[in-house]
Amino acid sequence: MKILVTGASGFIGQAFIAAALEKGWGVRCALRSPSFSPMIASCESIVVGEMDAATDWREALQGCEAVVHLAARVHVMKDEAADPLAAFRAVNALGTIHLAQQAAKAGVKRFLFMSTIKVNGEGRVAPYTEADAPAPEDPYAVSKAEAEAALMALAEATPMAVTILRPPLVYGAGVRANFHSLMLAVRRGLPLPLGSIQNKRSLVYRGNLISAMTTCLTSEGAKNKIFLVSDGQDVSTPHLIRALAKAMERSAFLLPIPLLFLRWGGFLFGKEKQVSRLLGSLCADSTALHNATGWTPPYTLEQGLIETVRPFEGENEFIRPLF
Repeated sequence: MKILVTGASGFIGQAFIAAALEKGWGVRCALRSPSFSPMIASCESIVVGEMDAATDWREALQGCEAVVHLAARVHVMKDEAADPLAAFRAVNALGTIHLAQQAAKAGVKRFLFMSTIKVNGEGRVAPYTEADAPAPEDPYAVSKAEAEAALMALAEATPMAVTILRPPLVYGAGVRANFHSLMLAVRRGLPLPLGSIQNKRSLVYRGNLISAMTTCLTSEGAKNKIFLVSDGQDVSTPHLIRALAKAMERSAFLLPIPLLFLRWGGFLFGKEKQVSRLLGSLCADSTALHNATGWTPPYTLEQGLIETVRPFEGENEFIRPLF
């Protein structure tokens, strides 16, 4: 199988390339600009430039049986674009459907799109499922939901099979942003005021996500479906911190600060949404993926955390605020 991979230089992309090559699949990396990544250097690559509704994908798609579309304008907490929704829509919605249309025209058989659990919403007590009506709240999630709808319509109108995955937070070696900051805080033994939180959050280890992706590319049951994917071990924020500390062979220092004080601090510093996400629950039920394809996560949360912290232990960086 020859696969075109967009977002090949990213956190998920490089891990997927490694797995695909190990399976003996051919990989062509579509790049925005030349990359010197060792992983990308090990396979064919082509520079396609910026991704939008005008990108020419014809040469990149030639001879490919499948597309794994990971490239996106990613979610950021402080977006400086004059019109964030238009900026996200140009890449994540219009750019995606333009690629998919050209892929279908080129005879591509499978199209795998990486979406986000944020299409379901920003969290609730009950686990989300594929049967829930989409409820995206921010421009990033809205653009992903629009891309999903267009892709499923295209799947009905063409022979190309589409599979959409909605992961929650993805962690693994090299993870950045808040998860990286949390690891730094745990490693340095900083007291964290999160001991009173009693939420439930789904995560997905990158190795589990890659396993789900490769399964979906070969399973008949994954054709023209949307799936939620997770480790299957929902954890509270304090549980995650203790598990991280155990993986690092350190102690976790959790202070039982009342949630009211945390919410008040979020309001005081203009971080209400960030604190609400930190305190709230967001779970993804991946039963449908298992039922359709037989997929089960090959790694436990504990195994994923050990692999995540192993290369991290030698780092020494400034700690970003957790929220």
